[in-house]
Amino acid sequence: MNMTQHVLILFIPIIVVIITQMVKIALEFPQHGLQWKRFNSYGGMPSAHTAGLVSLDLVVGLLAGFTSPLFAVTTFIALVFIRDAIGIRWSLGFHAKVLNRLIHTLPEEERQHLKLPNHLEERLGHRMIEVIIGALFGIICTFLLYGLLILLF
Repeated sequence: MNMTQHVLILFIPIIVVIITQMVKIALEFPQHGLQWKRFNSYGGMPSAHTAGLVSLDLVVGLLAGFTSPLFAVTTFIALVFIRDAIGIRWSLGFHAKVLNRLIHTLPEEERQHLKLPNHLEERLGHRMIEVIIGALFGIICTFLLYGLLILLF
């Protein structure tokens, strides 16, 4: 691989994640208004983690070959991370929701004495549809960016 291809492997997935996060903010705008803090947050539609990992995997496949060991490695890593986003992180968000309810039943003095947070982040993981849309979005954006950047370079 030449230097341009190495740059594409890093550049395209980063741009895909940024675009996906912007889409997430735009989709939430009618309900929640403009919330830039969501740019660096977990959960929501579409999954930016999935879009980025699928993008990385696709770019590696396009540049190194879909039968290369590097493609096998990125595919494995993508599958593990996506599985965690659906399973483990979703479970953590569910636990945070239950803990928030329990925390708010405690008297204020006890919460302060135990140094409990006022609110735990509940939106940590993804539903399957968010991951599927994130994967599709990652594929589409990657092909568009790849095609555009190959034409430019």
